[in-house]
Amino acid sequence: MATAAASLRYFPSSLRKRSPGDASGGLVKLSHRRALSAARVAAPSREAEPVASLGDLTRVEFPILHQEFDGAKLVYFDNGATSQKPNIVMKTLDEYYRSYNSNVHRGIHVLSAKATEAYEGARTKVANFVNAADSREIVFTRNATEAINLVAYSWGLSNLKQGDEIVLTVAEHHSAIVPWQFVSQKTGATLKYVGLTKEEVPDIEQFKGLLSNKTKIVVVHHVSNVLGSMLPIEDIVTWSNRVGAKVLVDACQSVPHMPVDVQKLGADFLVASSHKMCGPTGVGFLHGKLDILSSMEPFLGGGEMIADVFQDKSTYAEPPSRFEAGTPAIGEAIGLGAAIDYLSQIGMQKIHEYEKELATYLYESLISVPNVRIYGPAPCKTDHRAPLCSFNVENVHPTDIAEILDLQHGVAIRSGHHCAQILHRTLGINASARASLHFYNTKEEVDVFVHALKSSIDFLTSEL
Repeated sequence: MATAAASLRYFPSSLRKRSPGDASGGLVKLSHRRALSAARVAAPSREAEPVASLGDLTRVEFPILHQEFDGAKLVYFDNGATSQKPNIVMKTLDEYYRSYNSNVHRGIHVLSAKATEAYEGARTKVANFVNAADSREIVFTRNATEAINLVAYSWGLSNLKQGDEIVLTVAEHHSAIVPWQFVSQKTGATLKYVGLTKEEVPDIEQFKGLLSNKTKIVVVHHVSNVLGSMLPIEDIVTWSNRVGAKVLVDACQSVPHMPVDVQKLGADFLVASSHKMCGPTGVGFLHGKLDILSSMEPFLGGGEMIADVFQDKSTYAEPPSRFEAGTPAIGEAIGLGAAIDYLSQIGMQKIHEYEKELATYLYESLISVPNVRIYGPAPCKTDHRAPLCSFNVENVHPTDIAEILDLQHGVAIRSGHHCAQILHRTLGINASARASLHFYNTKEEVDVFVHALKSSIDFLTSEL
């Protein structure tokens, strides 16, 4: 206890009592991890489960998870920001760069042919994964953010005008808000925001009330990266189509965790990122209905997006090439294809069912910790909650919690506004901590996290 009390001198009282709503902020800096190792408390022992979980069976394929920091095994609960990569993805990337690195579509030699086949094969895998009607409906982008910008600039600038309305929710990621702010400033279109219900989910009744013949596009998430809630996209598409509005869905937090069928959802556009679905960074995709993509102007100029170039004008290729100017992220797209093979082999429904169980276990374990406030709806039989919890601890700043969990216990979570400042202001806070899980996580890791959290709270709030 004396050692723990002495270590508390790293944390001035003003910081330890700082509330999540205090914007004065600032990270607490510790000299190094070992200075706090004495304060670490071992997690309670737990009998082995009689049957291995999906997390137990799959984590062997993720070498990064098998690390220790000062004797503490890594618990990686920051999957909402980026997922880890299985061996097959890293092997596929290595094989591409070692064996057939070449540009696509342009060469007739064997390396180019092999790279092109693998690259276009990855497009087909993405199309099949989300059940697109045609692989030409899949456009590779750098990430989901670029995919949203593509729609905003290519479709938005050409189709919106003064008096038109763009409907979003206060729970959208910045990447789904800022591009439409740009477009509204350039076109005179107005942004309309749907608020939250008392259960802290976007208000569907308010959404229906905002729809009118002025609504031209609806931009919504499938699963919230903060609240863990899921929106009824099929209904939203039906209601939006009645007033002639297009729908863009941010599916970054759904495509990696559950079966997503774009034809069933019916949205005009859907975006997702490779790095959240066990694939490489630097590549994502846009799904767009082919007739809409064919009517859109290019987003960037040069390279493969052209048909013919003359001195004073150019003609453009058909989708998806029209939107893939220049050399694409070839290796990364092929790596995404390998990630899709891996996820498909496990089965997305199997992943979804396991993660629903994991989500409930995380929520119920975390809510049992005194003075913890979890944001978003409670899990129930009718409403799916994603395997993530954004939370705050009374009188403790989330950044302090995240740092102590990392430094003392080897537990990696996220703190901050999670690229959702409007949502945090709506909740009356400036920041939160977030634990987000994936199928390679386990209930045992949740136990370690919760025990470490309790220890960290004690550490931060005890008297000198």
